[in-house]
Amino acid sequence: MVETMSRDQRLVLAIAVLASFVAFLDGTVVTVALPAITRELGGGLTTQQWTVDAYLITLGSLILVAGSASDVYGRWLVMRIGLIGFGLTSIAVAAAPSPEFLIVARALQGIAGALLVPSSLAIITANFRDEAQARAIGIWTALTTAAMVAGPLVGGLFVDFATWRLVFLINVLPIAVTLWLLVRLGHRDERSVGARIDWLGAALCTVGLGGIVFALIEQPNLGWGSPAIFIPLAVGAAAFAGFIVRQRFAPQPLMPLSLFKVRNFWSGNIATLFVYGALSLNGFVLGVYLQQGAGLTATLAGLATLPSTLIMIGFSSRVGSWSGKLGPRLFMTIGPIIMAAAALLLLTVSEDFSYWWQVLPSVVVFGIGLTLTVTPLTSAILGAIDPARSGIASAVNNAVARVAGLIVIAMLAAIVGGQLDLNGFHRAAIVTAALMAAGGVVSWIWIRRPEEQAGSAAALTAADPGTPAD
Repeated sequence: MVETMSRDQRLVLAIAVLASFVAFLDGTVVTVALPAITRELGGGLTTQQWTVDAYLITLGSLILVAGSASDVYGRWLVMRIGLIGFGLTSIAVAAAPSPEFLIVARALQGIAGALLVPSSLAIITANFRDEAQARAIGIWTALTTAAMVAGPLVGGLFVDFATWRLVFLINVLPIAVTLWLLVRLGHRDERSVGARIDWLGAALCTVGLGGIVFALIEQPNLGWGSPAIFIPLAVGAAAFAGFIVRQRFAPQPLMPLSLFKVRNFWSGNIATLFVYGALSLNGFVLGVYLQQGAGLTATLAGLATLPSTLIMIGFSSRVGSWSGKLGPRLFMTIGPIIMAAAALLLLTVSEDFSYWWQVLPSVVVFGIGLTLTVTPLTSAILGAIDPARSGIASAVNNAVARVAGLIVIAMLAAIVGGQLDLNGFHRAAIVTAALMAAGGVVSWIWIRRPEEQAGSAAALTAADPGTPAD
């Protein structure tokens, strides 16, 4: 299938995959490194949560800014800046002498990551059409999601045989290769005349998410009655409400509310909220518990999810083609429900631990459900919006996915009951299953075939034509 692409299309796809691969790999490779990080730097569960959420706060809140920056300054320039910034901040994280330095460096790394993901999907939707676009998104999904799933294995190898610090340096090579491919492609940026960045909206979004997440993470330590909790929570909630209002009246909003008039877009993003929240919870809890609870080495904890990776790599492109022909609704319904069943299989994990009988069946079933879900979900959301607005549509969807993970990890202490022991692991499995099932139900009720969306998408484009694709 790839051989039918032009030379430029192959380069575009390779660049999109590598740029997203860097951001996604870093988001998950850290999971198995968390116990080693806290052993060396200290801080316990709170440090582990902040190591993940500091990255997700800036990534989730600034992805929308990145979408606007792509319009103002050009997608290729924004991607270059993101790649260079990601490389530099990765080095800073690897050199962290304390938990505080690590957390700040992770937040800066999230800023760079925010510049990569929406740009990569936008250049795919701008350079591919119809079934070729679905197939390209399928390839992108297979390889980038494989990065998310394979990250724990890569991280485990470094933790066990070298140091957790090398986990954050593995980005250097793919970043260098991507920058070289950008030079070979030689595409020039097309900027939108008169486009501006809504800096006030960006500030409100960042303060809103930061305040809410800080309160959720620190509440188990300080209690809801502490001013250090309820003041950031109140400020965060007010700022985020202000962000939504701002999007209604801003001349060039970060998150145009008009996008949510399209059925597959708003319903697909609700499904994204549930599914990606569950994915983040499952990945975090499984990676940490297999080491701290079941006593596996970091490498074995990473190998535990390898079957899911292989299934994703082998079948995502094919599922993308099926979804292009049959529509996304069936896949987006069955996939999350299969993953819900996989999460419930983890309830068989006991003190008498056996990976082969208690974890492997869940991992295999989870991989099947994930493969059926991710490509159709992405195609349903982006396919519902005119290609001229693919950049901002991709940015919004990625922001929803990262914020979902951000909130779930922030609520981890409440979900597991304060401690990630066997009982907490089972509680997390039940919550994961519930979130996945909710994503499947939302998809069944509201997702429709692309041709049924044509009228609403056309009407939206006519009312709010947006920006031309490059």
